[in-house]
Amino acid sequence: MLAFIMHFLALLSNFGGPDLIIILLIVLVLFGAKKLPELAKGMGQAVREFQKAKDEFSDELHNAGTTTPAKPDVRQADATVPRIDNAPTAREVPPQREGAAPEERTSREV
Repeated sequence: MLAFIMHFLALLSNFGGPDLIIILLIVLVLFGAKKLPELAKGMGQAVREFQKAKDEFSDELHNAGTTTPAKPDVRQADATVPRIDNAPTAREVPPQREGAAPEERTSREV
């Protein structure tokens, strides 16, 4: 199947002036003179839409590296754990050794 498609595409590239005139005459007979302007108009619109989409895609690719995205409004998350006032922090309380009895503290170390 692939070989047939490749052969058909190679055949299309070999068309010259007389071949194209014969093909256009066959299209004229099949569709009639009244339908040809509508067909041409439809083909022109399709080509314009394709060009427009190609240009937009190309512009988007070129502008992707030059524009910086807008920074979102970033704010700190609300705390989910309640804060205890005057509680010692991890830096103020040394870790306990295994097997050692916990020391009682009466004042806060700094």
